[in-house]
Amino acid sequence: MIRVYGIKNCDSVKKALSFFKKNDLAYELYDFKTEKLPCQKIDEWLKKVSMKELFNSRSTTYRNLKLKELNLDEAGQKEWLCKENLLIKRPVVEFNDEVIVGFNEENYKRSFL
Repeated sequence: MIRVYGIKNCDSVKKALSFFKKNDLAYELYDFKTEKLPCQKIDEWLKKVSMKELFNSRSTTYRNLKLKELNLDEAGQKEWLCKENLLIKRPVVEFNDEVIVGFNEENYKRSFL
């Protein structure tokens, strides 16, 4: 089963869900706006992807929280990811013990088709 983490109104998440629907791939959406992601899940992801891939320093949330001024190291970034799930780049997709961050149609075709 493909597990998609993100928020419904995010353009990248919409593209990913559309890709799965178009290719008849079953998926489950975990919405950050309705469910808080446990910090253990972020720890699991960081064993498979880098903090740079996972932490969204270009998001509105990042700007609104003025996190650039804090000059966070990776430990600080992880702490913020646990507190504020909207700082996670979207979507995060779990499939076959892999973690894929973001939407790229060519990567999705290689991974899922």
